[in-house]
Amino acid sequence: MLLTISTTHQPAADLGYLLHKHPDRCQSFDLSFGEAHVFYPEASADRCAACLLLDVDPVGLVRGKGNWKSGPLDQYVNDRPYVASSLMSVAISQVFGSALAGRSKERPELLGTPIPLTARIDVLPVRGGVELLQRMFGPLGYEVTAARHPLDEKFPEWGESPYYSVTLSQTTTVAQLLQHLYVLIPVFDGKKHYYIGPDEVEKLLSKGQSWLADHPERDLITQRYLPRRYSLIRQALAQLVPEEAVEEEALEQKVETNQPTPSQERELSLHEQRLGAVLAAIRSSGAKRVVDLGCGEGKLLRELLADKQFTEIVGMDVSVRSLEIAHRRLKLDRLPERQRERIRLIHGALTYRDQRLANFDAAALVEVIEHLDPARLAALERVVFEHARPRTVVLTTPNRDYNVIWESLAAGEMRHSDHRFEWTRAEFEAWAGGVAEQFGYAVRYLPVGPEEAGVGTPSQMAVFEVLGVS
Repeated sequence: MLLTISTTHQPAADLGYLLHKHPDRCQSFDLSFGEAHVFYPEASADRCAACLLLDVDPVGLVRGKGNWKSGPLDQYVNDRPYVASSLMSVAISQVFGSALAGRSKERPELLGTPIPLTARIDVLPVRGGVELLQRMFGPLGYEVTAARHPLDEKFPEWGESPYYSVTLSQTTTVAQLLQHLYVLIPVFDGKKHYYIGPDEVEKLLSKGQSWLADHPERDLITQRYLPRRYSLIRQALAQLVPEEAVEEEALEQKVETNQPTPSQERELSLHEQRLGAVLAAIRSSGAKRVVDLGCGEGKLLRELLADKQFTEIVGMDVSVRSLEIAHRRLKLDRLPERQRERIRLIHGALTYRDQRLANFDAAALVEVIEHLDPARLAALERVVFEHARPRTVVLTTPNRDYNVIWESLAAGEMRHSDHRFEWTRAEFEAWAGGVAEQFGYAVRYLPVGPEEAGVGTPSQMAVFEVLGVS
C-alpha cells in the first residue's frame, strides 16, 4: 500500500523538513507487521513528493493479535497486506510521528502555515463508494477524486471492486492532513488489525480534537473508528460533545434566588422570559413551519408543540446526546399520531449547508452563536440566511454589557466556559445589521429580561424578516 504526499509550495523541498525525512535518502523502518519505506520520487524547488510504502508481512500479520478476522479463512485470505487500513495509520504515527504532532525544529514558522498539499492513497477499501468519500473528506475542505478498480481487469464481467485510488487536495497544514488521514483511513472499511481498547478513545480525541466535533459525520466516524465497542463509542461521543451547555441559566437562577422579592408569587426566570420572547416573536410572524437550530434538550420545542399554530416543527442539534434527551422529555414515543407527525428531531451542524433546513417559515437560534468560534460565524450566516433562508429568523445571545450586574462574575469572565465570545449591544447590532444587509433582511432588536440603566437587559434578541415579503 502506498501513500504519496506532494506539494507545490515553494521551496517545495520544505516538505522534507515538515515530515522529518530527508529527500535525498530512502529510509526504512521496522514495524510489528512488516516494514515501512520513505522515499522521494520528486524533490525540486517547484514540486516535492514523499512516498510512504508499506511492505506487510502476511505471516507476521496472521501471528499477531488482530480483531479484524471475521471468519475461519480470513487469516489466510484477506486484503490487509495490499490496502490502506489501520496498518497505514500505525505507520503514519510511527514514521511521521513528529509531523503528526505538529513539530518541526528546522521550519517552525511553517507549522501553522497552510500550504497546497495533495495526498494520494493506493489503494483504499471504501465500503460506501465515492459518496462516502465525499461525506468524510468534503466537509474538511478537500477536493476529492477517486478511480475505482475492477475485481479483475481480465474479467470485467465480474464487476467493480470496493477498492479505489483516492486523491485529496487542499491548502492546509501537514499536521492537519496527517491527522485527517490517521483517523479516517481505518473508517472506510471499519476493520482494525489490533485489539481496540480504551486507549483508542484517547487516540481518536487527540487526533480529532480540532475538527471532529464539528464534522457532520462525527457519529459515523466514531462508530467505525471504534467498531462494535459500544461503551467506547459512547465515551468518545460524550467527550467530543460535552453535556448540553447550561448557558447562563444556572447563574441566573443563583442570582435571582439571592434577590428578595416583594411578592410571594414566583417570578419568571430569565431563561423562561427568553423562551417566551422567542415564542412570541415566532407566533407574531404568522409562521406555521418552524425549525429550532441548536434545539438542545427541546425546551423551546415543547412550547412550540403546545401551540396549534405550528403545523411542522423540527429541532436540529449537533449533540446526539441532547437529541436523545429531547426525545425523552418530549415523550415522542407516547404522543398521539397526529401530534407525532408535527415534530421531528434531526442531527446536523449549523456550519454545513443542509437541504433539510430549506423552506421553513421561521427559524430560532436561542443562545447558540456564542458557542461558535468567531471564524465559523461566516459559515453559519451562509447556511441560515443564504441557503436555508427562512422568512423569519429569531436569534438571541447574551449581552456582555449586563455582566457587571452579576457580582459572581469576575471582570472579563464569560457566563459559561463553552462561550467563545459575548457581545456588547453595539457589537451585536453591528453584526446583525451587517448580516441583514448582506442577505436581504430587515432586522429589529428587542430586550429580554429586566433592564438596568446603562447596561440594558441580560439577553438581547434580533428578529430578521426577509425584505419584500408581506
